[in-house]
Amino acid sequence: MSPDTFSDALPASALPLGASAPEPAEPVRTWRIDDHDPETGARQTMAFAAEGDRLPQVIYWGPPLPSDAPLETLARADQIDITGGMLDANPDLSLCPEASRSFPGQPGMILRGHDGSPLLPRFTFASDDTSDGLTLIYSDDANGLTLTFRFVPDSSTRIITCKTILEARKSIHLHWLAGPVLPAPQQSSEMIDVSGRWCGEFQLNRTAWSPGMRYRENRTGRTGHEHFPGLLIPCFGATNTQGEAYGFHYGWSGGHRMIAEELPDGRRQIQWGHAARMETHAGKRFESASLYVTYSQTGLNGCAVSFQRHLRDRIVTWPRPATPRPVHYNCWEAIYFDHKLPILKDIATRAAKLGAERFVLDDGWFGNRDDDTRSLSDWTVDPRKYPDGLGPLIDHVQSEGMTFGIWFEPEMINPDSDIHRAHPDWALGSEDQTLGRQQKALNMALPEVRDFIYDRMAAILSQHDIDYIKWDHNRVLPMPDADQTRGSYALIDRLRADFPQVEIESCASGGGRIDFGILKRTQRVWLSDSNDALERMRIQHDAALFLPMAVSGSHVGPRRCHTSGRTLDISVRAWVAAQRHMGFEMDPRELDDRETAVLTEVTAWWKRNRDWMLDADILRLDSPDPTVLAEQQMPRDGHRFVVFAGKAGTSAQIAPRPLRLTALDPDARYRVELINRANAPALSRGTPILKNDAIEMSGAWLMHHGIVLPWNFPDTIWVIEGHRL
Repeated sequence: MSPDTFSDALPASALPLGASAPEPAEPVRTWRIDDHDPETGARQTMAFAAEGDRLPQVIYWGPPLPSDAPLETLARADQIDITGGMLDANPDLSLCPEASRSFPGQPGMILRGHDGSPLLPRFTFASDDTSDGLTLIYSDDANGLTLTFRFVPDSSTRIITCKTILEARKSIHLHWLAGPVLPAPQQSSEMIDVSGRWCGEFQLNRTAWSPGMRYRENRTGRTGHEHFPGLLIPCFGATNTQGEAYGFHYGWSGGHRMIAEELPDGRRQIQWGHAARMETHAGKRFESASLYVTYSQTGLNGCAVSFQRHLRDRIVTWPRPATPRPVHYNCWEAIYFDHKLPILKDIATRAAKLGAERFVLDDGWFGNRDDDTRSLSDWTVDPRKYPDGLGPLIDHVQSEGMTFGIWFEPEMINPDSDIHRAHPDWALGSEDQTLGRQQKALNMALPEVRDFIYDRMAAILSQHDIDYIKWDHNRVLPMPDADQTRGSYALIDRLRADFPQVEIESCASGGGRIDFGILKRTQRVWLSDSNDALERMRIQHDAALFLPMAVSGSHVGPRRCHTSGRTLDISVRAWVAAQRHMGFEMDPRELDDRETAVLTEVTAWWKRNRDWMLDADILRLDSPDPTVLAEQQMPRDGHRFVVFAGKAGTSAQIAPRPLRLTALDPDARYRVELINRANAPALSRGTPILKNDAIEMSGAWLMHHGIVLPWNFPDTIWVIEGHRL
């Protein structure tokens, strides 16, 4: 008799040959967190379950579950089957997958004892706390370890903030610690992560899910142009404006690692943490940075709005929240290192007439700094350029109705500097390291280094009326080191505490240090060193998946861009800057009468609208023309909006395709007007209504048919205002 026949002949309770009886099910612990808006109800639910004392795993993350959902049943229902070629039980894809439990993928933790021997923790339940979100505590008594997971939902922003903390009775070496590990959706064919380069930040990469691992690790020691710590996972059919999507951001300004792994059994995990081996010393306490996650039912825009609101309303601390964000003027692309007081005064006067409200003195005011090869860290005013100090320039700037800001690059040092000659041991890395921009990084882990920088910067800030620092960081580090990042944070925190009215911009050769960790300490980021309006349009559009207008600096550059060599009309340069925190960064003496009039008009428009725009959501539109990058900025109550539709190339079709709007009330009527209609060229020979008049249309029409715009050349932009009637 064959085994199959023999099996069939047995009672139903009998088992096939070679099979073992299933172990009795252990009791299941369950938890859930909801972000619950009293006005609109819950937006998402994250449910957890653990068998017995084992580490919990996320069994559900998505649209809100009923309050009485049977979580224990859901935990059982989430279990996958076992077949040939598998273990006799599926190891948990827990919040910290454990190698000691035969997990087949990347573990959530890699440790060594103080003597270097590997540790394989095996954690069991200790306690929980649901008073403020969810805190779960697990212990490994044999190795003297305690592991804590924290989850804090925010009902207003729809962000869940997560963190992992590891504590040890004896010092241990940490190789890798992931923030809470979360499952990725099965109803998804791809993931979107972010790469970039100098003058080409925030490039989106779409990678198909497949068995194995998408592994990205930044070892440059700062957030990096190359590896912005963000991930979006769209589900099938998701676009900017519709469908389901999941978003992740790791709020850390040092080296970081992302793992997106599909296991042989089909399950998927997402891990975020500091780059491996960043903790260079043994210790008794380690923690991940905050991991910010969200679920959306309104496409990528749902994730984007959550990140934008959370950063603006929860992360950033504003020195003067009641003061409007000022129009910037930065002198870098006007004078570079050639500082002459009469010229700077003339430039300041012209900038103020254009509408500038803050004047920022960039690199070259200190030490013996005539180029980028010397004097970094010699933070005293150059008497050759400013024989009477900075006072005369600041007085003139303030007489023109502007405040004064100044550039520093505090964490860096040139070998050709007085401080390096006095303290070569303060530099991070080896003596023969490859320089970057003729400079090294200072070792921010050393208290004496932080004290020195603080004293020099505090002296300048105490002696002068300065309300803004452009804080630069122009080279990658020789190695990733968590102490370097923590030291930089400590310095900024100390300056913020003692000079609370000073706003700080995070600049790192443009967008090399942008993340929620640095933005806990700063209020603005310089998205890119490129002031080319076409490049900026794309960078801003993609950065809006994580960053709101209020923190995103954007400047009107020179007629001929110094990084791309491209010459663009003043209209597109001005309107692209007006999409974000507006400023100028050119020599205003180059402007002709028409350029002056256009820039003055656009700046005045931005000032009239900035109060509501700075609190608005940036919604990326699904443009049917790939050459058109379009976005809709709209406050939460939806009473008005502005649409920017930039044309970055030549369209495949002759006439513009209708552009659908989003997130409107379908039953409401809106007055829609093209406010820069005068820019229509002579080749636009037809009579689309927006070319001459405002229209009043329903939200349903605007979202499902879309607005028909006049024809225009490439390298141009249309600006449309809408008001709900």
